[in-house]
Amino acid sequence: MSKKPRGRAINGILLLDKPVNWSSNDALQKVKRIYQAAKAGHTGSLDPLASGMLPICLGEATKISAYLLDADKTYVFKCALGKKTTTADAEGEVIQTRPHEHITRADVERLLPQFTGDLMQVPPMYSALKKDGKRLYELAREGIEVEREPRPVTIYKLELLSFTTGEMELLATCSKGTYVRTLAEDMGEVLGCGAYITALRRTSVGPYAGKEMITLEQLQAMAEQGTDHLDAQLMPLDTGLMNWPAVELDANSAFYIKQGQPVLVAKSPVSGLVRIYDQSRFLGVGEIQDDGKVAPRRLMHV
Repeated sequence: MSKKPRGRAINGILLLDKPVNWSSNDALQKVKRIYQAAKAGHTGSLDPLASGMLPICLGEATKISAYLLDADKTYVFKCALGKKTTTADAEGEVIQTRPHEHITRADVERLLPQFTGDLMQVPPMYSALKKDGKRLYELAREGIEVEREPRPVTIYKLELLSFTTGEMELLATCSKGTYVRTLAEDMGEVLGCGAYITALRRTSVGPYAGKEMITLEQLQAMAEQGTDHLDAQLMPLDTGLMNWPAVELDANSAFYIKQGQPVLVAKSPVSGLVRIYDQSRFLGVGEIQDDGKVAPRRLMHV
């Protein structure tokens, strides 16, 4: 018989502003302890060097964390020109130095279209991807470099925010699987001087563009005022899927969906994943089958 999880059965999504020098898992465990939550998960790691939006899914919200992992994201990042490091960021060792003083703002502006749109990107060695069951960063720390297959990514927007001699600051909105460190390093190679990231901040994840984030310090202060203050910071479960079409079920259809059976709903989308509701209550994730019926995929038990 499985053990019952210890902690509060709290459900919702917290938009955490992860601090620099914290791993995503450390931040997750801190939030879980503050909320005394029985279950928690995050939606895609941020490097310790990076700060910004890290949606933390509590309770039943963990069922949609994979969908947020696949969501588009926006980053603001600073790059130093003239050097290349082992990790493509400031945590690595400098392995190459080249002149950069001749690079101008106009040079960078001309480069932006080349790195916008559909690209093939080679994942960095310092990444969590696996090769023969071992993380690439583990191999890299052993001094082993392996061949990595290029992967398709999309840069929807790439904007130069500021430029001074030796440093550029950019904004990028990109698809899942995009490595911003690789983007910066590749841009540095085309400029002919090398580049690495010195600061990285994630400002949006999927539907949470422009939403206010909560810091760990703010969360700790709220905890001292009681759980009501904490719980008020949680976003409803369905907000993570607001970019999807919604399907409203009548009482009869909702009954069969809860039994795991597909139902036919008038005016439903013809394909894809949908949010399903029993009246106004969010039930979970559904998928349109080939026969047009709505089938349950991940139901919420709240």
